[in-house]
Amino acid sequence: MLTLDTICQAPKALLHDHLDGGLRPATIVDLAREFGYRELPTDDVDALAAHIRRGADRKSLELYLETFQYTVGVMQERDALARVAAECAEDLAADGVAYAEVRFAPELHVERGLTTDEVVGAVAEGFREGERRAAAAGRPIVVRTLITAMRQFARSREIAELAIRWRDQGAVGFDVAGPEAGYRPTRYLEAFDHIRHENFHLTIHAGESFGLPSIWEAIQFCGAERLGHGVRIIDDITVLADGSVSLGRLAAFVRDRRVPLEMCPTSNVHTGAAASIETHPIDLLRRLRFRVTVNTDNRLMSGVTLSSEFAALDAAFGLGLGEMEWLTINALKSAFVPFDERLRLINEVVKPGYAHLRALETHVVPAPA
Repeated sequence: MLTLDTICQAPKALLHDHLDGGLRPATIVDLAREFGYRELPTDDVDALAAHIRRGADRKSLELYLETFQYTVGVMQERDALARVAAECAEDLAADGVAYAEVRFAPELHVERGLTTDEVVGAVAEGFREGERRAAAAGRPIVVRTLITAMRQFARSREIAELAIRWRDQGAVGFDVAGPEAGYRPTRYLEAFDHIRHENFHLTIHAGESFGLPSIWEAIQFCGAERLGHGVRIIDDITVLADGSVSLGRLAAFVRDRRVPLEMCPTSNVHTGAAASIETHPIDLLRRLRFRVTVNTDNRLMSGVTLSSEFAALDAAFGLGLGEMEWLTINALKSAFVPFDERLRLINEVVKPGYAHLRALETHVVPAPA
């Protein structure tokens, strides 16, 4: 079994991480004091973290999303957004993440008068500062943004246009998120069409709390290049009595087309999309060689890092360094940065990093009996 230290050292790539789901608890308390937010249940840092994590683990996506009121509540000022973004980049880099696409919904951060463009600008400024700090600490990271529209609001076309405006300043794609039930992907076709017509990138939260129809619509009607979560694709896969596996037409299409699945194991357990890590569909899907990637979703709410996610999967399924590298390369092949940048990260960062760790493994001197 891999040690957590080895996993942390390994270069990793992250495609599905929400900015407002990854704040440091101490930062929430600081920002609440600085900007006069009075809705926190407590200003004790440890108690606040525990409260948020307890609230998120209620086996319901809708209940899980309720805990964001506190993080979004303190992210309504330009300086607050820049600080949160800088700390996000630093925290991911410290965890060994070499490339990250972090998503956020600008429309959630305009309660105190910021425009959506000002929100995106503040986050972009914060990520660049975080990249500088991480590089100075010897843990370089590339951070890009995904601009998210919320399903329950009616601004998807406007947010799609916002994403296009920032495409040359750090934004690499467009996403829709929020409650799936009652908000099918086809409600946002105008926004998705605009993204595709502009030759931009598109990922859609689908197949998390809602099943196969959500996945089918996201791919066939909306043109999603990746699926946010996509865990319910397992509903179209049957394990037969003799141990063989039968794929339905949708599952076969997703695998054959190499549609990336942005899987977030611990979050899926917390929202009820999976019963446990040990029974999570990611194990079968990786063995069937779907384009599986490993992600955090919301580091604060689920109490995880990308390293802890890999550690949990290694404990459950015995990944080892080889499978970890394959999953990381899957993520980089699926990233929305240009092809040359993907190749650089794979060939100059990931492959040498894992080769170094494998060499260390072969030179370990066993302890005396």
